[in-house]
Amino acid sequence: MSKYDSDDRTVDTFAAFEQQPLKLSRRRFLLGTSAMAALPLLSGLWPKSALAEAISQALPQFIALRQAQKGILTAAHWGAFEAIVQDGKMVSTQAIQDDPYPNDLIAMAPHQVHAKNRIKYPMVRKSWLEKGPGANPELRGNDEWVRVSWDKALDLVAAQITRLQTEHGPQSIYAGSYGWKSVGMLHNSRTLLQRLMNLSGGFLGYAGDYSTGAAQVIMTHVVGSMEVYEQQTAWPNVIENSQLVVMWGCNPMITLKNSWNVPDHYGQTGFEALKKKGTRVISIDPVHSDSAKFLNAEWIAPHAYTDSAMLLGIAHTLLTEKLHKPDFLKTYTVGFDKFEEYLLGKTDGEEKTAEWAAAICGVKADDLRQLARDMANNRTMIMGGWGIQRQHHGEQPHWLLVTVASMLGQIGLPGGGFGFSYHYSSGGSPTAKGGIVAGISAGNAPKNSPTPIPVARIAECLTSPGKTVDFNGSKVIYPDVKMVYVAGGNPFHQHQDTNNLRQAYQHLETVVVNEPYWTASAKHADIVFPITTSYERNDLEMGGDYSQLYVFPMHQCVPPQNEARNDFDVFAGLAERLGIHDAFTEGKDEIQWLKGMYDDMKQQARDAKVALPPFDMFWSSNNYVRFPVPEANTQWIRFADFRDNPLLNPLGTPSGKIEIFSETIAKMNYSDCRGYPSWMPPHEWNQAEVAAKYPLSLNTAHAANRLHSQLDNTPLRDKYAVADREAIMIHPLDAEKRGIKDGDLVRAFNDRGQILVGALVSEDIRDGVVRISEGAWFDPAEPSEEKSLCKNGNVNCLTFDIGSSSLAQGNCGQMAQLEIEKYQGPVLKNTAHDVPAGA
Repeated sequence: MSKYDSDDRTVDTFAAFEQQPLKLSRRRFLLGTSAMAALPLLSGLWPKSALAEAISQALPQFIALRQAQKGILTAAHWGAFEAIVQDGKMVSTQAIQDDPYPNDLIAMAPHQVHAKNRIKYPMVRKSWLEKGPGANPELRGNDEWVRVSWDKALDLVAAQITRLQTEHGPQSIYAGSYGWKSVGMLHNSRTLLQRLMNLSGGFLGYAGDYSTGAAQVIMTHVVGSMEVYEQQTAWPNVIENSQLVVMWGCNPMITLKNSWNVPDHYGQTGFEALKKKGTRVISIDPVHSDSAKFLNAEWIAPHAYTDSAMLLGIAHTLLTEKLHKPDFLKTYTVGFDKFEEYLLGKTDGEEKTAEWAAAICGVKADDLRQLARDMANNRTMIMGGWGIQRQHHGEQPHWLLVTVASMLGQIGLPGGGFGFSYHYSSGGSPTAKGGIVAGISAGNAPKNSPTPIPVARIAECLTSPGKTVDFNGSKVIYPDVKMVYVAGGNPFHQHQDTNNLRQAYQHLETVVVNEPYWTASAKHADIVFPITTSYERNDLEMGGDYSQLYVFPMHQCVPPQNEARNDFDVFAGLAERLGIHDAFTEGKDEIQWLKGMYDDMKQQARDAKVALPPFDMFWSSNNYVRFPVPEANTQWIRFADFRDNPLLNPLGTPSGKIEIFSETIAKMNYSDCRGYPSWMPPHEWNQAEVAAKYPLSLNTAHAANRLHSQLDNTPLRDKYAVADREAIMIHPLDAEKRGIKDGDLVRAFNDRGQILVGALVSEDIRDGVVRISEGAWFDPAEPSEEKSLCKNGNVNCLTFDIGSSSLAQGNCGQMAQLEIEKYQGPVLKNTAHDVPAGA
């Protein structure tokens, strides 16, 4: 019996979850495939009992399969699990047997299905229904709702798509629909929406994302790939070789709970192994994070938004104390000479010494110098987070992290260099060998499709049609958008300056939303389709974004609630009305699509000598697939091939090397992003003019008990809500100045908005900084008023909506200056999760 079959669920060492190397004999492989040849499963001739017997005899031949123990297999962003269903109702959940770090968020699945604020029926905003498109847009979020039939709702939406395509062209419909759609390769609502729109004439899409908007653009110029979504040096190699791990602006023990696909939760075991080994870890963050505490890490707390200055002070020390590696810089990078001139003040007359950096970042100069020495004298892995680039000039910190790593000269060595996804979806989880499930395709965009806009600039686009903006060396002209279609996203959570977004929405004629719940985005729509949760439909999904370790069947656990329909059926219904039904469905229903996806994956697995049963057997067996991991993959090192031979293995940059100076960027001549990494004071920070009025710097974070805004409407709120609001972490000195005590109701505010939050007074945050997690549902006290008090603590009421720079136009969702005071107003009921009038 393997260690994965053990009933002992305790995992207290990395070794307990070390992935099995690929060991599959030809004989074993042929046994599995030949066993199936004799089973006429697809003929439909087997009685149920005989089919069950055949499956039970054949399945043991397929060693990649794992059997569910108790319930119905399904999955979510927070993990794969078995749903326990009684009398048609989901009542509880159980993690799959070999999840090394089960996430307790899976316990919320029953609450997701049976939530009180489910959208039960197709609904239309009263003013829009009575007066037509564009009617009373100021009432969005405060209008009554009218129930209509599915046919009526589908007819209304299809008519608007046809009208706008005919009268204004595809640029009039923004159907990019950014967001964390539910897992599942078929019911990928974003892809299905784009498939529909491509077939019906095209649409306005987006470029980039909110998560890594600045970093993914700058890294393409610096190292030739987005980097933020790339595989990292494998965890076993890091554990064995890294002597110092620097976590810069990340909190991995929290963010690794969830992933874009289904998490393998391998990353947590890596950090746990570092802790057990006693590897030195330094956490650089204004907040003493859960991860820093878990790892017994040393905590360095800079002022918010000053990472670039801090890195320059470190780089200056490396240079002047001759701790850098000139040979590495000469062989593997270009442009260090120009950066050196800037570092020494020859470019602008200001030398970037440790003292200079200390005056900006608030970390002592001696501490900066010692950090530089420690990084140079140890095999160092820099694990950079994404929060530091969701800022004004957010391109610079990631560029400087790579520059410092280049100066250390350890890139491509075991346990050394840098990595930007150790905190996301278990980057560094060794890659398995098997097959990959390919999802449904969005198809090809028509030739007349408009140029995508930077995703984080949507509000500006809506209010400024015809405006031209810079974007990564090109010019983008905002079109005149008449309609927004949202599926699998929540713009009233994810976008900055929520009150400005509300005003921007008033320029729209029609807003359509596919959604299971009455979120703020649904409440601000004109037409709402009630959508099933993942647990009310069938699907397939990969597990392990980087490891590609699993294939999970997502079985329908309960019937669709009320009148909810799955995304595929909703878009197929629209496709029928638009005359493209056959092209959209390709004549296949849900199960036929899933069988095709599985069969393609199964052939890849066969080529990798991993035997899998036919789809019918797999689907009826309630098993999932766990692929083997080749031994070599457990020691994979990022950039090792490049380091070994940069001529034969060049990077994707113009020079083929790491570009500390980018001629490409320099030629763009942007004043807010030079050709070399640098410090540029951000739009708002503690030394800006605005700080005299709003002295506290905002730090936003991923919440421990939800995924962005998902699960905010579940009993998990009892774990994190303070005074029935989102929490605000405040240093005791800042709280005392304002007469605020732990548990008090607090008003946080600036010129953009105001929110109610509950005080969490703690020394786990540096003075001058406050932390509010993102994801609280927007809940204005007076929806008809501009900048009304949000009663639930949606932090984006305070953040500002400008691009990170002319290069990337990324969002600045991590930052703002604000003030706080003890709330003295009338008692306000939190109605963020209530159902609106008429619904």
